[in-house]
Amino acid sequence: MLAVINAVGDDVYSTTDLSSLLNPTGTSPTQHYGPYPSKSPDSGTCGNDWANDTFDRHFTIKTDNATGAITVVEQFKSGSFVTFVGLSPGACETNIGGTIRAGVTGSMHGYFIIPMPSTERQTSNSPYCNAATSSNTNCTTTTFINSHFTPACYPASCSVTTFFFHYAAGDQGLRFHEWRNASADRGGNSGDISNT
Repeated sequence: MLAVINAVGDDVYSTTDLSSLLNPTGTSPTQHYGPYPSKSPDSGTCGNDWANDTFDRHFTIKTDNATGAITVVEQFKSGSFVTFVGLSPGACETNIGGTIRAGVTGSMHGYFIIPMPSTERQTSNSPYCNAATSSNTNCTTTTFINSHFTPACYPASCSVTTFFFHYAAGDQGLRFHEWRNASADRGGNSGDISNT
């Protein structure tokens, strides 16, 4: 999967339809679920919430025909954010002591890669985020995985191993207006959304 990301780049991988990208030969089936409109507070390197994000969740389930290994890719598409006043997202790592004012807006997108343990079985093909209640209300990663797979494993025994998020705020009088929050295998964190 990392070879595919390296070939197209993190930003394209975050926003494209993964069905054909992950299964170009038609030999490893994929299933697509979503979009599920969602909102979530967003924490920075200091642990504080620095923004509120709004986005569409998309889940792609890829099964390797040769090994039976299942990987869930969650994409966060068509995203936007609005900042809270306080420490900036990079304040404890990439811009020590940085702050952000309230009301800064921008765009965001990203992805999670979640390899499933070999003991997991997909037990639902429900189109809903919550397969147990047939609902898309308050969709989360936990809700989708734990209602489509048995036994429930997220986040205890199946977790995100690779992630990437890209935030851009334009000028808006900011000192830093682009933040990348990424796992080490995707280059780690860089930049900031900050007015100091």
